[in-house]
Amino acid sequence: MRDRVESAGRKSPRFSRLSLVAALGASVLLSAAGPARAADIPDFQAALDLVRSAGVHDAVCRFLATPLPAAGPDGGPGGAVTVPDTPHPCAGLPAFTLNDPLAVHEITPEFAAGTALPVPTSAVRLSNLVSSLGAAVNDRTATVLLAPTEGGGWHLAGVRDGDSDAGYAGSATPGSLVFTEPQIRGWYRLTLSTVEPLNDQAREGLRGRSSMSLADYQQVVKGRYADKLPGSEYDTRGMSSGYGPGGTAAEPSDRTPLLAGGSIAALALAGGAAALGRSRRRRRGTV
Repeated sequence: MRDRVESAGRKSPRFSRLSLVAALGASVLLSAAGPARAADIPDFQAALDLVRSAGVHDAVCRFLATPLPAAGPDGGPGGAVTVPDTPHPCAGLPAFTLNDPLAVHEITPEFAAGTALPVPTSAVRLSNLVSSLGAAVNDRTATVLLAPTEGGGWHLAGVRDGDSDAGYAGSATPGSLVFTEPQIRGWYRLTLSTVEPLNDQAREGLRGRSSMSLADYQQVVKGRYADKLPGSEYDTRGMSSGYGPGGTAAEPSDRTPLLAGGSIAALALAGGAAALGRSRRRRRGTV
């Protein structure tokens, strides 16, 4: 018995040290939270320069100049709209500015699989950046989406209607961060060990509870996605709505993707007017 107790005692410090390192890392991550800007955004200045660039400004103008489609019978977009093709996309629109980019975190594949420790540094990671209009333009709001570029930096991923993403991303407080479960469009606030829902989808994701420990939340998402990760039968049968190439969270095929959605599909504007023209030719004038 004494040998077993001593053996257990020898294993415990190693486990404790691992947990302590993870907890300290999580504390550092959360200490930089709040409306996350330069503190936890790599190449923040590059992202800031991008949202202030003429190319992004013109992209937003084209988006705002595109009328919203009429609602269909099911309440969704009802049909195609014509994207303005003009060398002066901002003509006739009021002047506007874009807010500083904010970080959007999402759950990691390892956390969803149940193989990562239930601590913030393992549970979530930086996914993309969002920047909303400083004020509504002609009674419309919009959000610019920036995605990481391979090798470093950021590029324009699209523009979407509304500013809820930026609203959620900016609701982090000192000692917490905000993350999304994109498969259900749930937004959550995470402290060191507690997950709180920020919208109805997240409340449903927590089974109606007002909060949940990160460890319990891991079990919930493991039940939702562990059998849908790459290599699973669900994935190999072409039904995957788990995690796509590179570990990026993917949407089910019948949902609008996170980076191309809203009430009007996001314009593919990373390449400026040329990319917009290619998009129009491919999709026969639809946004």
